[in-house]
Amino acid sequence: MRVVLGADHAGFELKQTLVAHVRAMGHEVTDVGTHSSEAVDYPDIAEALGMAVVRGEADRGILICGSGVGAVIAVNKIPGIRAAVCHDCYSAHQGVEHDDMNVLVLGARIIAAALAQDIVWLYLGAEFSRDERHLRRVGKIRELENRFSRNPSEQPSPRA
Repeated sequence: MRVVLGADHAGFELKQTLVAHVRAMGHEVTDVGTHSSEAVDYPDIAEALGMAVVRGEADRGILICGSGVGAVIAVNKIPGIRAAVCHDCYSAHQGVEHDDMNVLVLGARIIAAALAQDIVWLYLGAEFSRDERHLRRVGKIRELENRFSRNPSEQPSPRA
């Protein structure tokens, strides 16, 4: 499998660990940065990672920031991305099996490296079930995405 990994400065150390882990699992890895612990903006990394997935350059993505929250918000703005923060093993495989999740987001300040490795192992080993109910639900997600990206007037107004 082709896997793209990215992290902001808070996730840099965990990313380094996970790049080695994913390679040891036999997957092809693309690292979209950051390449040091110097401060960067997570939306830039989220965009690079998300675009690699939607362009088909990677089959799945793993994105890391301090909490995972900012990164998941940013990457989910890209049409075609279905990302979730998963700090437990069940959510990591269930998100793929039921929701066709294509980006796993982790909070480096939330979980330890050993748990992150277990989560990544389960995420990369999971497959979308293709059961009718899951296909229907993911189809409805795509319909929402398409409707709101085509029709800006239907989008909710920003909060003041």
